[in-house]
Amino acid sequence: MQDKEEERSLINVENKLSKDGFTQDFNVCDGRLETISNDSKKSYGPEEVTIVDFYRFEGESDPDDMSILYAIECADGVRGTISNSFGTYADADTDEFLRKVDDLGKNLKKAHK
Repeated sequence: MQDKEEERSLINVENKLSKDGFTQDFNVCDGRLETISNDSKKSYGPEEVTIVDFYRFEGESDPDDMSILYAIECADGVRGTISNSFGTYADADTDEFLRKVDDLGKNLKKAHK
């Protein structure tokens, strides 16, 4: 039987999301969500994005070592993930973009589960 902590590791959650079709990696640049893939870069505004789910992770030795992983679905069907530190070390651009998505009421539709 798998340990609960092991089930909730970042890599295991990423693997599960990938199997569920969240295969793209995203980054925020100039206020837009962008695919990281070199073959076909795409860019999305907050109104084109839905936060499907999110997962928080805390470092084993340092409670300040926290991160959050978002499962994202875009209006054109592209699905992927973006991660950010949580709290003091968070990337301000990523935080601001995801806050805009949340403010638009597009948060948490857990249909993939």
